[in-house]
Amino acid sequence: MTEAELKEKAIAAIKTVYDPEIPVDVFELGLIYEIKIFPLNNVFILMTLTSPSCPSAGTIPGEVEQRVKEIEGVNEVTVELTFDPPYTQEMMSEVARLELGFM
Repeated sequence: MTEAELKEKAIAAIKTVYDPEIPVDVFELGLIYEIKIFPLNNVFILMTLTSPSCPSAGTIPGEVEQRVKEIEGVNEVTVELTFDPPYTQEMMSEVARLELGFM
């Protein structure tokens, strides 16, 4: 599997994770800042939450990690949380904005 294929599969896996308070997946919400693939199929994900006090802060990063780990061939998954830059609604995809009635 190529790096591009693995990244595509990681995105598909991340799109199965939802913020429990918002009916949109975390990828479309714009919470994923970066996905890097390193040698031997190690995946690094830099993400944020809608707010530092998000009630799901304890579960969403773990769920993202678990879903990506389930991809066949993935060796290791590291999920790092950041609040820099702070999350804004502008980070949402058009799909998410339509779904939530922001457009």
